Amino acid sequence: MKFVILDTETTGAEEKDRICQLAYIVASPQLVGTLIEEVHEDLCKPPLPISYGAMAVHHITNEAVAKKPPCTETDSYRRLLELNTPENCLVIQNAPFDLAMLEKEGFSSRMKLIDTLRCLRHLYPDEEAHGLQYIRYAFGLYKNEKREAKSIGLKIQPHDALGDVFVLKLLLDYLLIDHSPDELVALTAQPITYKRFNYGKYKGEEIVEVAKKDPGYIEWLLMEKEGEEGLDEDWRQTLEKALEAAAKEAVWIFPFGKYKGQTLEEIASHDIGYLSWAVENMDKLSPGMKKAIRKILE
Repeated sequence: MKFVILDTETTGAEEKDRICQLAYIVASPQLVGTLIEEVHEDLCKPPLPISYGAMAVHHITNEAVAKKPPCTETDSYRRLLELNTPENCLVIQNAPFDLAMLEKEGFSSRMKLIDTLRCLRHLYPDEEAHGLQYIRYAFGLYKNEKREAKSIGLKIQPHDALGDVFVLKLLLDYLLIDHSPDELVALTAQPITYKRFNYGKYKGEEIVEVAKKDPGYIEWLLMEKEGEEGLDEDWRQTLEKALEAAAKEAVWIFPFGKYKGQTLEEIASHDIGYLSWAVENMDKLSPGMKKAIRKILE
């Protein structure tokens, strides 16, 4: 088995965007960490201009790629095709993005997959962030990178694809201290259950605790964010599990109307007829809210 530790730089992050730099390291597993066997890196000319926003991140200009071949005609791409076998393992930070970009170039991976971002979220849920540059410092990877990079003649540049690949190699070595490749592959495939919100009005709070004091907000997220990029399958199952875990302690707060902000119990104490009317006529009430109202009415 070989690890193919890969990163791309692109013209942007939209559906239309394409690869302008492809870089990866081929490494073999050792008793401790990995041993670099090959280093591949190519700039390539994409079929559309590089956006200024993307340039501000990776500093690759349209002039720099103007005379380069398309991605599929680079040596890096051709070698990647040769490495694309089931016994090898592709290692990427936030794999869906790079895999989607590679698919636009006709590449469909047959390799096992380690998504280090997903592994980090599983193994270190309480870390403030899981981005590669944050982890580079949080895990002390930067302390050894110059020495290791010098040994293979590599110059580290943050946000350059090859520089990021080298940091990713050091991260893989770090994870392999306590976890086998098969474990990391399995973690990549497992759903992630988040512990705290990292967005919205309850940012930083534990999700189960929010589900107890404001289950309507959780249901609102599930209903309103349907199909949106911000609520992927990991977040969906996290929120659904939180509602289940908090069901017995949940306090339902009416979300709108003349009793907005009052609990169902408070409303029932002085105007139970309103609840009876609301459950039959207010289509915007969430399924959980309607269920809680019917329970009170019963």
